[in-house]
Amino acid sequence: MATSLPPPTDFPEGRADLPLTVAGEPPRLRADAERNRTRLLEVAADLIAQRGIECLTMDALAAAAQVGKGTVFRRFGNRSGLLFALMDHHERLFQAAFISGPPPLGPGASARERLRAFGSATIRHERAYGNLYLAAHEDVIRRYEAPAYRLRIAHLSLLMREAGVEGDRELLAHTLLGYLETPLVRHLTTDLGMTPERLEAGWDALVTRLFGPA
Repeated sequence: MATSLPPPTDFPEGRADLPLTVAGEPPRLRADAERNRTRLLEVAADLIAQRGIECLTMDALAAAAQVGKGTVFRRFGNRSGLLFALMDHHERLFQAAFISGPPPLGPGASARERLRAFGSATIRHERAYGNLYLAAHEDVIRRYEAPAYRLRIAHLSLLMREAGVEGDRELLAHTLLGYLETPLVRHLTTDLGMTPERLEAGWDALVTRLFGPA
């Protein structure tokens, strides 16, 4: 279910509350159904950790969770739906961290500090769940249209406005997020052997260019 967000430039002056948003969450479930769904997602995450994402199938999940295949198909529809549900689960936790978690990623630090922390946290997040994000977003355009991506755009735009950055902040937010895209992070770290620390230092350099020296 896509959640509509206002364009970042339309947020009122002052603090704006950003709602947690996901890419394909089903309607709200009963408490017991939600617990069962969460358990299936946890089992699916364990399967990926143990065998790799290519081994995650609806049959494998049903067997590992000791439930009927019909239960898995009714809950997620198909493998694509399962991948999106897993991605949404991890994305929700990440969103909670940068929206309402402790500083410097969450509120309580300066906009500059939060922007620095956002880059480092995103790089680590994309590395940890890169296979999942790549599998769920084989359609690149769909990734850009996802509410979760638009929430990141809104968050960066707000931080830049709070910091007094001039110009088209929404467009600049898209440019900054390009540095943190899953395929690029995967290519730089896996194919080129760059360390996460080097990527985080590069992000800090971008923030310095944007804000000027501290």
